[in-house]
Amino acid sequence: MQDALRRLNDYWTSRGCLVVQPFNTEVGAGTMNPATVLRVLGPEPWDVAYVEPSVRPDDSRYGENPNRLQTHTQFQVILKPEPGDPQELYLGSLEALGIDLAAHDVRFVEDNWAQPAIGAWGLGWEVWLDGMEITQFTYFQQVGGHNLDPIPVELTYGVERIIMAVQGATHFKNIVYSLAPDGTEITYGEAFGQSEYEMSRYYLDDADVETNRTLYEAYVSEATRMVEARLPVPAHTYILKSSHAFNVLDARGAISTTERAKAFATMRRLMRETATLWIERREEQGFPLLKQVTDEVAEPEASDRAGLGDEPRTLALEIGLEELPPHVVGQTIEAVRAALTEKLGATRLTHGEITVDGTPRRIVALVDAVSAVEPDAEQLKKGPRWQAAFDADGNPTKALAGFMRGQGVGVDEIVKAEFGGNEHAAVRIAIAGRHVLDVAASIVEDVVAGLRAEKNMRWRDPELSFSRAIRWLVALWGDAVVPARISDVVAGRTTYLQRVTAGMTGGRRSDGALVGHVDVPSADELLPTIGAGSIEVFTGQRRSAVVEQAEALASGVGGTIDFEGESALVDEITNLVEDPHAVLGRFDERYLELPAQILTTVMRKHQRYLPLYDASGALMPAFVTVANGLCDDDLVARGNEAVVRARFEDALFFWNADLKTERVDLFVPGLENLMFENKLGSVGKRARRIADVAAALAGRVEVSDAERTTLTRAGELTKFDLATQLVVEMSSLAGFVAGEYAARRGETPEVAQALVETEKPRTASDEVPASTVGALLAAADRADLLVGMFAVGARPTGSSDPFGLRRAALGLVRILREVPALAAVRVSDVLAAAGERYRAEGVAVDDETLAAAGEFVLGRFGQLMRDEGLTVGQVAAVEPSMDVPGAVAALLDDLRQASGEAGLQPLVEALVRIDRIVPEGVEPGLDEARLALPEEKELAREASEVGHAGSLAAFAASSGPLVEAINTFFDKVLVNDPDPEVKAARLGLLASVRELAPAGLDYAAVDAEL
Repeated sequence: MQDALRRLNDYWTSRGCLVVQPFNTEVGAGTMNPATVLRVLGPEPWDVAYVEPSVRPDDSRYGENPNRLQTHTQFQVILKPEPGDPQELYLGSLEALGIDLAAHDVRFVEDNWAQPAIGAWGLGWEVWLDGMEITQFTYFQQVGGHNLDPIPVELTYGVERIIMAVQGATHFKNIVYSLAPDGTEITYGEAFGQSEYEMSRYYLDDADVETNRTLYEAYVSEATRMVEARLPVPAHTYILKSSHAFNVLDARGAISTTERAKAFATMRRLMRETATLWIERREEQGFPLLKQVTDEVAEPEASDRAGLGDEPRTLALEIGLEELPPHVVGQTIEAVRAALTEKLGATRLTHGEITVDGTPRRIVALVDAVSAVEPDAEQLKKGPRWQAAFDADGNPTKALAGFMRGQGVGVDEIVKAEFGGNEHAAVRIAIAGRHVLDVAASIVEDVVAGLRAEKNMRWRDPELSFSRAIRWLVALWGDAVVPARISDVVAGRTTYLQRVTAGMTGGRRSDGALVGHVDVPSADELLPTIGAGSIEVFTGQRRSAVVEQAEALASGVGGTIDFEGESALVDEITNLVEDPHAVLGRFDERYLELPAQILTTVMRKHQRYLPLYDASGALMPAFVTVANGLCDDDLVARGNEAVVRARFEDALFFWNADLKTERVDLFVPGLENLMFENKLGSVGKRARRIADVAAALAGRVEVSDAERTTLTRAGELTKFDLATQLVVEMSSLAGFVAGEYAARRGETPEVAQALVETEKPRTASDEVPASTVGALLAAADRADLLVGMFAVGARPTGSSDPFGLRRAALGLVRILREVPALAAVRVSDVLAAAGERYRAEGVAVDDETLAAAGEFVLGRFGQLMRDEGLTVGQVAAVEPSMDVPGAVAALLDDLRQASGEAGLQPLVEALVRIDRIVPEGVEPGLDEARLALPEEKELAREASEVGHAGSLAAFAASSGPLVEAINTFFDKVLVNDPDPEVKAARLGLLASVRELAPAGLDYAAVDAEL
């Protein structure tokens, strides 16, 4: 390991980095060393590399966990501005460490880094080596609340993890740290094991809370004083000291929710002030490191247009990127397809089919048979209004004369034309057709410049912004380069296939696949060239390869994979790789003693592994991982097995630690230390609100005495598992862990079930609670979240929904729709109960807030039904009943059955006719003394014979005479009679007829749908 640190130092020194020393106080990450967090601020360039012992009290494991240490070694690199090829430089550093990139599976996996406590964020990746995160790779965007310019890139190496992979060590203690002069190995454990154990003891068990609290307050005070003295470096030093004291207190469980919020606010303030002060102080010194550097930008390849001919050719576009997040790949494919379709449609070029697909590193578009030149066209140029163009003698007015001069035409070329319904003088302007290269260049530039994702970043390019950096661009029409240029990105014919590694020769890897930068002769050869690099551009075929390879490996060991249940994971894996290569891994059977859901959560969520099951459906001690490209299967399998072993050890550590607690209600006080939302209080407060709202809702449904007892106890325990170590580490296990721990610690099966069901449904396809108690708690949970967030203004905007309110709304309507006991409960009543409970805590929840939350929930309900296959018209038809989701399914079923009745359409038309003439608020009634006309009496008689309909289908089948009577009434009777009493009687009659129809439907929408 010692040699590895030297090699990294040598590698980055040889690339121009300044080498500095570790900081002389505890830091939680190399990022916080002033050589990073201060130096990335301002305009000065700064390339630096250094070792940083990173101290994280909360990661203390007494030296028992293979991968988790309270003090671990980071190697930190900052390149400012980012050099344009940081991934290649980074991969070169791994080769400098002796890592064979051709044998290992190295991947860049999405990581959206943020540290709100210092007002910092950036986008990038976790770098995985055979499944183990070994580096955090981040393009910093903001630090201390300041937008950064130029953009730096940070590389934070986890040195112990890298060396474990290189040496094949399964525990950090077994790392060979150095060699004695006689060749004797000195291990990490021998050198540092005692420190790791004793500092873990200190942080978790022995640190004096009051001493560290005093230190924290003193350090904050000194940092504040240094800011006032305009000394940013000592100010930052004391910020770091205060942060460490806080982390010690946190590891000891001594930080309350209020203290945490206050400390984070203090840290943000101090960091913002220190960052501002640093920039000011550097500016006062004239930014001494700032040098004027001009980047050279290539020009597009020129084409001899005269020799291109006029035959249609294929237009090909490849947007080359650093690895996109998996979910952004599909979104970008659709965005490029839509933009190309729209922009080509706005030209006069003829073209054939548009095909767009892609991988994490490239979006490829092909347009068949694009014409060489637009046809010439003619355009009318609008002049003054026709009546103002000529005087009484027929001569041009000043307005027309000025127009003619501007257009360079005479009066004989003026024509009359209509614009927007008005007649104007106009002139016909000939528009020459543009060459395809000019048109395509403009389109390519617009498409690339317009790319956006939910989270966008900047890099070295002065103008572009997207999810990840755009690094190359292929744009060809036939064999001609489309001369597009977007900021510093210039279109050419060179694609970038899989990356070159040290062992590859002749531009090929060992199986003959092309690698590196390759020229594409023509548009028609773009896909074959990419394919020659063993890259599958088409998402569907790539997905099929993932499934086929994984299925073959599973069946080879007698296992199966639930591809339907793991569909979302397969989709994610598909967009993590360009060249799928499945590898089988195994783990020790002893871990099967843990509940299967814990193991599969680790595999699925943390590692993107596909779990294997035997013929009985039991989890097997095996998994499939999918590497990107050719690799040494045994080596990659061993690496991934080591990673999952450490993950399972962590889960086992937390599981055992939690189950040392004798009763689950002892976890409940810990909820007070977890913040739900600053204005809404702790998770403990939220849990109590959920229990109270569920109890209030229980008064609206039929609940037995036993269920009420269960509800009371489950309400007392709700959310307790959020305070357990296992759920703190793996939040997706919330609910499941509550049920497991409750069952193991003596709670009734009904209480355990209700605690599990409080978190259901998690997704649109997940099952809803099976028990009434679970459904009440789950509905209350979602209502509390929705009303609380709407009350504090944290409503979803666009694609941003950080609190999962869309998911909560869907969950609420599905619970009310699908749990029979809650079928009659209204959305508005559930939200009102949550609002009332918030008001009891002094949170302002007005009627407007509840109405907005209700509208949001019903909007999601409508979208859910459309996603389930209903038409817009069908959804509109049941809109009056959507506040009672449990009634909607029956109404839709009734509507479907009625659609086969011949009498439905005339009935609906008659009902709509009544609705149009009868104002809202008219009471049904028969005033026989005022209903003297035969048509009135006939309608009243038919209405009394039909009676109230049980269903729309039955009503439609028997309503023929009634419909005829309605139509005759409208044909013969003036409803709005001059006599107000007669008018009132006739409206009352019609209202009585209308009341016979099944309620809850919008008959105008039904009419439009028929």
